[in-house]
Parts: sequence; C-alpha cells; structure tokens
Amino acid sequence: MSLRPVHRVERFLKSVFSVAPSSEQIQWATQFLTPAEQKLFLRMPSVDQSHCIGVARAVAAHLDQVGLTEFDPEAVWVIAAALLHDVGKSVSGLGTYGRVVATISEALGGSEMGVHWAERTGMTRKVGLYLQYPQLGADLLSLAESDDRVVAWAVEHHLPQEQWSLPLDCALLLQKGDDGRLAKR
Repeated sequence: MSLRPVHRVERFLKSVFSVAPSSEQIQWATQFLTPAEQKLFLRMPSVDQSHCIGVARAVAAHLDQVGLTEFDPEAVWVIAAALLHDVGKSVSGLGTYGRVVATISEALGGSEMGVHWAERTGMTRKVGLYLQYPQLGADLLSLAESDDRVVAWAVEHHLPQEQWSLPLDCALLLQKGDDGRLAKR
C-alpha cells in the first residue's frame, strides 16, 4: 500500500477540524439509502459521515459525466456507494489518532497483518479490524441487502482499477470524489 502522504495529511487535517454534519445534510444523505443502510450510516462516526456526505455531494454534482442526474433512479446506487464506502471503519472503534497508527502499521507491516492483528485484543485488535474495513463494510452492506454495486464499491474502492467490477466511468467518478479531485460546482 502506498501511503500517499499528501492525501493522508489532507484527510488527517479534515478529520481533526471536522464538524458533525447538519440535520439538513443527514436528511439529504439518507434519502438515497434504504432503512437498513440508514442505520449503518447513522452508526458511523460524524467525521466519516461528513467525509462521505462530501464525497456524495461532489459525485452528485458530477453525475452528468456518467450520463445521469441526481434524480435518476439509476443514480441512487452511485450516491449510496459514495455515502457508504467507508462504513466498515465504524467496526474498529478507532478515532483519528488510532487511524493514523493503523495507516502507518499497514505501511510498515503490510495489509495482510490486519487479519492476524484482529485476532488479538485491545489496540492491536482495533488496528487489525481497521485494516480490514473495506471487507467489513462490504459484509455489513451485504447483511443490509444493499445493491450489489454498493457492496462492491465498499470492498473495491482502494483496489487498483483493473480489480474493479463496477462500470469504469462510475468507479472513476466515485474514486475522484473520495480523493477530493472533483471541481466544485
């Protein structure tokens, strides 16, 4: 895994200075989610909710790039994928500084260590769970009977493009939104 230091510093600063989403932002987000998905979204820490709402808003503003608008029924899965791609992070219970430790641990020990660390206790277990958050999120979304594409994006959003199963145009839009590379509209 590449640390992508500029991206990591930006995400850290946004986490430290993040504010909880407003009730209007939550209302906007939950309209795209099923009741089971809403429960998962509302269990996410506010920093993740804020990030995912920001990603989803950016993606929604650029849906024309994939031939959709926010009001097209086919756009719902794309926006839901943006809102729920990080849902697995809630399993670990790590805060911002613990996530920094997990990210550095992954860079030094490799992501495959997450499985082994998750079998331990305490902070080591939390780091191990955090390193598995894409799969854990996909599992949660599968249990919530989410659209298969939403489940796929949760598990695939950090994989190389050649391992994506989603339509490339939608996946690229989601990736750009997650990385903050969509221009404000």
